Amino acid sequence: MYSDIIYELENKLNKKKQDYFIKKGRMDNLIEQKKKIEAQLKINNNKIDNYEKVKILLQNTSQFAREQSKKQIEYIITQCLQYIFDPSMEFKIDIVEKSNRIEAEFFVVSNINGEQIVTKPQDSRGGGVVDIISLAIRIAMIQIHNPKIDGPLILDEPAKHVSDEYIVNVADFIKQISTTFKRQVIMVTHNNHLLHSADVCYKVTINDGISTVELINLT
Repeated sequence: MYSDIIYELENKLNKKKQDYFIKKGRMDNLIEQKKKIEAQLKINNNKIDNYEKVKILLQNTSQFAREQSKKQIEYIITQCLQYIFDPSMEFKIDIVEKSNRIEAEFFVVSNINGEQIVTKPQDSRGGGVVDIISLAIRIAMIQIHNPKIDGPLILDEPAKHVSDEYIVNVADFIKQISTTFKRQVIMVTHNNHLLHSADVCYKVTINDGISTVELINLT
């Protein structure tokens, strides 16, 4: 009788041992998986930290590059406006970030009787200023572009809204740009002042759909 009880208890004990070792094996396996996951998590966190550092570095580098380009463009366009219109005029660019996009607003600053007047280009002295700013932006973008852009500067009626009062300055400015940057200028124009500022001039006429090119003697 006692032997049966002992035998039954031993069977129960063995089953408990088997159940224990099975569960212990599962637990050991889970602990090992946990260690691997924690190690991988640590690696991922380090990667995320490095990515964030790289992101900040790129953002700062990008911001620095934007600021440098902004200053160069402002300088060239300001020099252009001062040369042609008024020594007190300045060109300013306001760069803002909206919804992860970079937007730029252009302004013309004029000093009138000691007071600064800030206007949009289209509101400053009519279309002539817009023409000159557009011309100067093209020149600035070509000059600061990396890699360098070689070849001529091609202009199509670059100052069609500029009044006769300032057009001579435009002609002189374009010649100065050609000399300063050592860049040939090819220009299409109907303006006599710009035409006579050229080194070589060709007249193109169209008759019955046929173009005729004639060399013009400017002397």
